[in-house]
Amino acid sequence: MLETTDILQTINMIAEEKLDIRTVTMGISLLDCVSDDLTRLNDNIYDKITKKAEKLVPVCEELEKTYGIPIINKRISLTPISLVGGAISPEGYVKIAETLDRAANALGVNFIGGFSALVQKGMTVGASNLISAIPEALASTEHICSSVNVGSTKAGINMDAVKLMGETMLKAAYLTRDRDSIGCAKLVVFANIPDDNPFMAGAMHGIGEPDTVINVGVSGPGVVACAVKREGACDFGRLADTIKKIAFKITRTGQLIAYEASKKLGAPYGIVDLSLAPTPAQGDSVAHILENMGLECCGTHGTTAALALLNDAVKKGGVMATSYVGGLSGAFIPVSEDAGMIHAAEIGSLNLEKLEAMTAVCSVGLDMIAVPGDTPASTLSAIIADEISIGVINNKTTAVRLIPVYGKGVGESAEFGGLLGYAPIMPINRHSSEAFIARGGRIPAPIHSLRN
Repeated sequence: MLETTDILQTINMIAEEKLDIRTVTMGISLLDCVSDDLTRLNDNIYDKITKKAEKLVPVCEELEKTYGIPIINKRISLTPISLVGGAISPEGYVKIAETLDRAANALGVNFIGGFSALVQKGMTVGASNLISAIPEALASTEHICSSVNVGSTKAGINMDAVKLMGETMLKAAYLTRDRDSIGCAKLVVFANIPDDNPFMAGAMHGIGEPDTVINVGVSGPGVVACAVKREGACDFGRLADTIKKIAFKITRTGQLIAYEASKKLGAPYGIVDLSLAPTPAQGDSVAHILENMGLECCGTHGTTAALALLNDAVKKGGVMATSYVGGLSGAFIPVSEDAGMIHAAEIGSLNLEKLEAMTAVCSVGLDMIAVPGDTPASTLSAIIADEISIGVINNKTTAVRLIPVYGKGVGESAEFGGLLGYAPIMPINRHSSEAFIARGGRIPAPIHSLRN
């Protein structure tokens, strides 16, 4: 039975503490759309997406009105397009991206993810051609997001793909140079990519998933920050317990929306992603949670420990609230999308090296970080390699979303707008990694991958 205090607390969380459902994402398999004729392939893709997701936005809007819970994004994730397009040309893959963008416009969704390739052990012709198409595809569309998985704990790290992704980032940055290189904000490089992530830019529909599925991503860093602040100077055990309890309530809200959306859309309920996803708005920041624990500014000594406590407590509270947890689940630390992270980076408290250390204990990786536009491709690749190695060695998902902002340097900022926010251009180590990246080949899988 619902208690009055619980109802009032939830209302306050929505009205005052920025609780929302960050995304309802419909996953759609495109494996039955395959054709050796490009026109027919595009027609099949467009028809299936628009048919399966035709009610996605109206249903989400209905649920918002019924329950009074904001649903910020309505999205679609797809089977990795390199598996669907096969050996078509890079130009053919750009055409597919434009078809996806047309479908997004017709449906009114925010983003479509899955312009993706899985190359952790090697590249097929299709994967190579899709990667070649990424810069043009992101420059010529508004709603398409791309991801490439270059490493896994089972396979190791494909360093040829890592090298290629550094070059791809620079091309995407140049082609969208008139918009502060925003193309790179829609491109993410992964290790151990999950099959059911509802968050962009890394959402895709894994090959083991059903034909359609509903995955929900909850949020609520403002709710957690307020709860931590209310507890005051308690010890860490009590602090963790407080976060677990609030994470339970946030996840229950997500599960309610997931169940209802699943019923109304006739698609199975997949997972709830427990990730705390911040926004540039004041009061909706993961960095502020850490500062409410007693840190003067995010990035100072103790930040990694505070983030580890937060991430673990969120997961423990969330898994008690729903049987189906997936995606990334924990705490996101995207610099441009978090008001507290932006401030910490601007005053020099938070740097790239500290962010890398933090990624060892949180859900994702180096996310929405703007770097100088004249950064060499080999340096971008080396940053990717460092972050991917953290995921591979620790058997966890890590990702890299770097934005080399064309024509800008340290001391300037990049403006992306909306939930993507803005970012100060962060300094990087200027010593060369070119000879290291040029080696190529594959870094072998770690010994603990041998678990059979």
